[in-house]
Amino acid sequence: MMESSQPVSPSSSATVPLQQLLHHQQQAFATTPYPSLAERRHQLQALKKALLAGYPQLLGAMSRDFGHRSHYDSLLGDVLPVITYLNYCLRRLPRWMKSQKRHSGMLLAPAKIRVDYHPKGVCGILVPWNYPVMLALSPLINALAAGNRVMLKLSEITPKTNEALRQLLAQVFDETQVAVVEGDAQVAAAFAALPFDHLLFTGSGAVGKSVMHAAADNLTPVTLELGGKSPAIIADDMPLELAVERLLYGKTLNAGQTCVAPDYVCCPQQKVAAFIHGWQTAFQRMYPKFSHNRDYSFIVNAHHRQRLLALLEDAISKGARCTPAYGNMETLSQQQKWPTLLLSGVTDDMLVMQQEIFGPILPVLGYESVSEALRYVQRHPKPLALYLLTFDASLQQQVLQQTHSGGVCINDALYHVAADDAPFGGIGPSGMGHYHGEEGFREFSHSRTVLIKGRLNPARLMQPPYQRWWQKLLLRYFLR
Repeated sequence: MMESSQPVSPSSSATVPLQQLLHHQQQAFATTPYPSLAERRHQLQALKKALLAGYPQLLGAMSRDFGHRSHYDSLLGDVLPVITYLNYCLRRLPRWMKSQKRHSGMLLAPAKIRVDYHPKGVCGILVPWNYPVMLALSPLINALAAGNRVMLKLSEITPKTNEALRQLLAQVFDETQVAVVEGDAQVAAAFAALPFDHLLFTGSGAVGKSVMHAAADNLTPVTLELGGKSPAIIADDMPLELAVERLLYGKTLNAGQTCVAPDYVCCPQQKVAAFIHGWQTAFQRMYPKFSHNRDYSFIVNAHHRQRLLALLEDAISKGARCTPAYGNMETLSQQQKWPTLLLSGVTDDMLVMQQEIFGPILPVLGYESVSEALRYVQRHPKPLALYLLTFDASLQQQVLQQTHSGGVCINDALYHVAADDAPFGGIGPSGMGHYHGEEGFREFSHSRTVLIKGRLNPARLMQPPYQRWWQKLLLRYFLR
């Protein structure tokens, strides 16, 4: 997940107001350390009602922040996932909150053991710019469902969205329940350094390391939703037209500014040219009259356009060939709207194969055998997503067993993130921890073991003085 800001140190002017805000939330949490099911459901229902009434304002704000963002990109990428997830959590929250019975075993009998799920306290959520509503509200829903209070740090790149989101949340929550924080990288650094009870960060690996370091000083548990280079492997049995159809939307949604967008494609060598041509055809069919098409979103700002241009120029200078899905490359530096730019002939010494792209550039790597493609994926850092396009069940199983990634889509792209009833998260350099699903509720909860004993206490038989005959007999029974 790309973020524009680099790790910085917090300033004292940014830290003091944040500490006061945290203190107020901590005091409020102390008065209600375990909100009831009714209280939690009321909060989630109120949030849903406000979002259903206010999402048109959010759509307009996101489009203004991006220069232009397709309303459907915002609806499908930001608003709809939040509504469906709210409905999912409201249905399942009663079951999630129930204590779970556990077995005591003979050694602890006749004790009863259960696990209770308690709120952690005050949680911090650092939100990126690319899906500024969904990546704020989805983890917020998890934290509220688990009974916590929340401070949200929104990205400085999306000020219009931040204002609309602040107004929407203020209709539902006071600042002791949900507080919105804005500001630059110094404010973000001060935010990460606060002694939260849990901290979730979505962004780049470089900033993620800084966030984790700051959290370590307070022993704050963290969830890191990062990114990396998510590969798409097209097997020889997959018809190219179908492969393009399944991958295209995953790369063009939000102009490729998506942490789980396909970052590069591994394609049979003899089919690379046909794949690129098929992508051009399908792209122009999905986005006809591209120059005037309102269904396609802009690159968020000039900084990110320059970053993408630098990746392109580096690759081309080292021998890569660039084929735009529409038009030509001559005016890219002046344009805010870029078609997919397909790169062939790429090598690992190019920056585009070393950094997360986070935009509409798609390298296409040719391979001679699928085992060669697998070895390439295995040699590189574990990605947030892996896409496999094949109907061969044995190959599907082979890839699942021989690779690691945060999640997998077989014969599709992107849509696994929309699975409400399944965890979403990375592994290794692509992140740690989960949100979504029941795992999201657990992520923001403390699993507390409770052992209860009655009048009987057989455990005293194993207490000193030792070496009594029944102790030896019991030890012989258990140590077998």
